Amino acid sequence: MINKTPNHKHTYDAQGKQLCCTQEEKINLKADEKLIQEHGNGACCVVDEKTRQSHFKGDGHNHGIRFKKELDHNEHSDDDGHDHSGSENSSTFKMFLPAIISLVLLLSAIAFDNWFTQTWFTGWVRIVWYVMAYAPVGFPVIKEAIVAIGKREIFSEFLLMSIATVGAFAIAQYPEGVAVMLFYAVGEVFQTLAVKRAKANIKSLLDQRPDEVTILENNQSKTVKAESVNIGDIIQLKSGEKLGLDGELISETASFNTAALTGESKPDTKVKGETVLAGMINLNTVAQVKVTTAYTDSKLSKILELVQNATAQKAPTELFIRKFAKIYTPIVVLLAVLICVLPMLFVENYVFSQWLYRALVFLVISCPCALVISIPLGYFGGIGAASKNGILFKGSNFLDIIANIQNVVMDKTGTMTEGVFKVQEVNIKPEYNKDEILAMVNALESQSTHPVATAIQQYVGNINTEIKLNAVEEIAGHGLKAEVYGKELLVGNFKLMDKFSIKYDIEPSTIVYTLIAIAYDKKFAGYLTIADSIKEDAQGAVNKLHDMNVKTTMLSGDKSTVVKFVAEKLGIDNAFGDLLPEDKVNKVKAIKDRNETVAFVGDGVNDAPVVALSDVGIAMGGLGSDATIETADVVIQDDKPSRMAMAINIGKQTKKIVWQNIILAFAVKAIVLILGAGGLATMWEAVFADVGVALLAILNAVRIQRMSF
Repeated sequence: MINKTPNHKHTYDAQGKQLCCTQEEKINLKADEKLIQEHGNGACCVVDEKTRQSHFKGDGHNHGIRFKKELDHNEHSDDDGHDHSGSENSSTFKMFLPAIISLVLLLSAIAFDNWFTQTWFTGWVRIVWYVMAYAPVGFPVIKEAIVAIGKREIFSEFLLMSIATVGAFAIAQYPEGVAVMLFYAVGEVFQTLAVKRAKANIKSLLDQRPDEVTILENNQSKTVKAESVNIGDIIQLKSGEKLGLDGELISETASFNTAALTGESKPDTKVKGETVLAGMINLNTVAQVKVTTAYTDSKLSKILELVQNATAQKAPTELFIRKFAKIYTPIVVLLAVLICVLPMLFVENYVFSQWLYRALVFLVISCPCALVISIPLGYFGGIGAASKNGILFKGSNFLDIIANIQNVVMDKTGTMTEGVFKVQEVNIKPEYNKDEILAMVNALESQSTHPVATAIQQYVGNINTEIKLNAVEEIAGHGLKAEVYGKELLVGNFKLMDKFSIKYDIEPSTIVYTLIAIAYDKKFAGYLTIADSIKEDAQGAVNKLHDMNVKTTMLSGDKSTVVKFVAEKLGIDNAFGDLLPEDKVNKVKAIKDRNETVAFVGDGVNDAPVVALSDVGIAMGGLGSDATIETADVVIQDDKPSRMAMAINIGKQTKKIVWQNIILAFAVKAIVLILGAGGLATMWEAVFADVGVALLAILNAVRIQRMSF
C-alpha cells in the first residue's frame, strides 16, 4: 500500500485488518481521550498498551488535543508535574458542542424557511446560513475523508457521508444535507460515550493498583512509587489500604477483602507466612508484608494484561462484518452512481437532480456504522460483564465458542470439591497401639508434600520428633517406605501393599473414600479413609448446566469409587476415575469424535493436554497459578463452580445481542434502500436507517453491561 504521509505507518492485526485510520479506530481513540480526561493522573494506565503502541508523536495520525498531551506526557517522568486533570461534565459538553451549534442554526433556518419567513433570508444569505450550520459537524468528517484518501483508504464511512451531504447542497437540499451530518455527528458522540463506558468497565481493575505504597526502611515509614519497590522490601499496610504488590504476610494474622481479585467481598483471614496478593484490602490492624514479586509480575498485573488484550482477539462474527464492510462500501458507491446515471438510458422524463437525490439517499442509508461499531461494542460489553463477575475471557472469540458449548468436562479435586482432604475414619487392628502407629505414620508423611500428608498431620497433631526415620523412600504412584525402630513401615495405597506382598483382609473397592493403607513389620496394621468435601455451589452449577442442555462429564485420577460417588451426588451425567493424563485426552477425543464441542474445567496446569484439545479451556481459581493465567482461554478468578454456567450464559447473551443488531441493521437498511432507490424515501428516512439504527444497536449492545447473570 502506498502511503502519502511520510511519517505514518498503518498498523494491522493478525487477520490483516487495518487497525488505524478507520471509523472504529476513531471512536476508540476518542473514547480513550475521554477516559484520560476523567482519570487524571491515573489516565496513563487507562489507555491500553496496544493503543499506545500504534500512536506516538509524529506517527502521521490525527490525534485529539487531550491524546496529544498524553503522548507528550509519555516523554516525561512520572513526577514532572504534568497534569491530566479535567472535568467530566465539561468534556462531555465539549463533545456535544459542535452538534448543539449546528442544531441551533439548523432549527432557526428551518423556522425562517417555513414558519417565520424573512425577506432577507434568501439567496446567498440562506446558503451561507446553512453552510454555517453544516460547518461544525460536516467539515471534520470531510477532513477525515480527505486524510483517508491521502492514505489510499478511499472507500470509508467518512467519504459516504461527505458525498451524500455535499451532493444534497449541490441540488439545494440544504436542510437535509445539514440534518444528515448533524445526526451522524450526534451518533458518533453517543458511540464514543458507549465505547468509553465499556472500556471503563473492562479496565475497572486498574483502579485496584495503588500508585504509591508505604515501606519500612530502618524502622522508618517511607512513601514511594509502587513500581520502584524491590523484592524483599517490607510494606506497611494500614487498615483500609490496598496492597500494591504480591508478598508474604509477616504479621501474625490479618484479614483482607479480596473483591478486586475474586469478586467476593467476604473477608479472607491470612496467617504469618501465607501469600497475599496485590489488590487485596487490609481490613483491620496494621499489617506488614514482605514483597516477593516485582510490580509488573504480580498476579493482578497479569490479570490486567489479560483483560486489556482480550478485545484484540476478535470473534468470527466481528471479523466477518469487518471484511464485509470493506467490500460492501465500494459496491454501494458504485450502485449509487448507477442509480443516478443508468435511468438516463431507460427513463423518458429523466431529471438529473431527482435521480441524484435518490442516489444520495441510497448512500446515506448504506453507511455501515451500525454494524461496524455496535458489534465490537457488544463483545466489549460481554467481556466487561464477565470481568465484573470474576470471569476473564482471553478474547471475544471465546465468548462465541463458549455460547455453543455442548459438553462441560471437569476435573474433580479443586474444581467440584474443595481440594482440602480430611481424615474420615481410622481403622487400626487391635493388636497395634493406635496412637503409636498414627505417630509413626504422621512422622513419615511429614516427608511428603501431598495433600494427604497435610490431612494426616491435621488429624494426628504435632510431629513426634523422637521418632527416628531411616532409609526413607518415596515410591511413585504407591506411597512411602521407611525404617522405624528397626522395622519396616509402609504408608500408601493398596498397590503398595501388593508390591511388598502384604496380605490384607479388606476389599478396597467396596470403600468409597480414598484409602491410606498401613503395614508395620511386614504385617497389615490397618487403614485411614480420607475424603474431600464437595463445594457448596457445585450442585447448583451442575443443575444450571443441565438447564442449558449442556452435558456434564467428570474425569479424575482419583479412585473410581470416589469419583462415581461425587458424580452421583451432584447428578453429573458421566464419571470416570483412575485416569492418567493420556486417558483424559482419549475421553475428550471420544466426545469430539461425535462432532460435539467441549469445554474443559480444571487447574489449567496438570491437565494441559486436555485443555489444549478442548474447544475452550477454563481454569478455576486463577489466582493460584501464573501458568493457569497463561494456558487457559477463560480464567475463573474464584473457586466457584457456578461461574462455569455463568460464563456460558454471558457468551449466549452476548451472541444473542450481536445477532439482534446484525438482523436489525440489515432488515431496516434493506427496506429503506429499496424505498430510496424507488424514490419513496427521503433523506429523513435515510438518517433513521443510518444514525437511528446505529443508536438503537448501541443501546441494545450496552444492555449486557446492566444484566445480572
